[in-house]
Amino acid sequence: MLAGLATSVVLAAGTRGRGRPPLSHGPNPIAENTTPPPDGASPNPLLAVLDPSASLRRSAPLLGPFAGTGPASEPPRPEPNDPGSPTARHESQAEQACPDGMILVEGEYRPAVGHLCLKRIEGPIDRCAEYASPAIVGGSEQKKRFCIDRFEYPNLEGVRPVVMVSWQDAKGACEAEDKRLCTSSEWTLACEGAERLPYPYGYARDSTACNIDRSHPDVDEEALSSPRAIASEVARLDQRVPSGALPRCKSPYGVQDMTGNVDEWVVNERHFAPLPAGASERPFISALKGGYWGPVRNRCRATTTFHNEWFRYYQIGFRCCANGR
Repeated sequence: MLAGLATSVVLAAGTRGRGRPPLSHGPNPIAENTTPPPDGASPNPLLAVLDPSASLRRSAPLLGPFAGTGPASEPPRPEPNDPGSPTARHESQAEQACPDGMILVEGEYRPAVGHLCLKRIEGPIDRCAEYASPAIVGGSEQKKRFCIDRFEYPNLEGVRPVVMVSWQDAKGACEAEDKRLCTSSEWTLACEGAERLPYPYGYARDSTACNIDRSHPDVDEEALSSPRAIASEVARLDQRVPSGALPRCKSPYGVQDMTGNVDEWVVNERHFAPLPAGASERPFISALKGGYWGPVRNRCRATTTFHNEWFRYYQIGFRCCANGR
């Protein structure tokens, strides 16, 4: 089982990871733990901000300031679909192919996709107000069929997603539910759909559709590294919304909140590719997709690969995938 999430962040010295660019989705992060822990040891051991007895299993959702809080009232129930509609037929197939709470994604992923930006948003971050349609598509098709959580972990409508989770934490949490972390390409396909949309909802950026483009307070890095102050600092920075609170933040497959709200850990498939000529180290197996609530890229294709498997930060969460039956 996983150790509970944490109150402190280890600022370990190490060679790999030093000087790497900061989170492209947000402000400069705290230093990363670049040295793997000994076998059997838990990286970045944290004091009990969360209930130390709580596990990451669905049956025992995370508690505490870094976890989601329950809905104030009963979450809205989705309106029934026409049984003959394509959406209803797809949902019927997903019920047979996927565990409860997951959506079936079946389609062709293309590794090379480009979008022409028609109108950029001023500022230091690469953001585009509107892209040209259709996308520029290249590369051979890769057929995929898998299941993905409808919402960010703990995959419960009306509950805020967890944060301060490392890639290792996320991997273990998914495996505890007989699931796994999504690969980067799976996550991308689930977000952009067959049309290869730049945003899950279309070609024009819409800050009212998803939890994005919020102004960002300065981060107190010293507080984030202090066991006594980290909880209050995470709470001060927090701008999550409950999963499913923004119904238009939905991908063509019906997956909610894929851009904005929290960054999501995935498996970086480039970690397994042959090393380029002259390279001495593989890319990290850990990568982030989707962006968080701040004014960042928040696109389906964008990926951040600067952070190792033990890195955690105030806006990082995840969701799980599984093989379709």
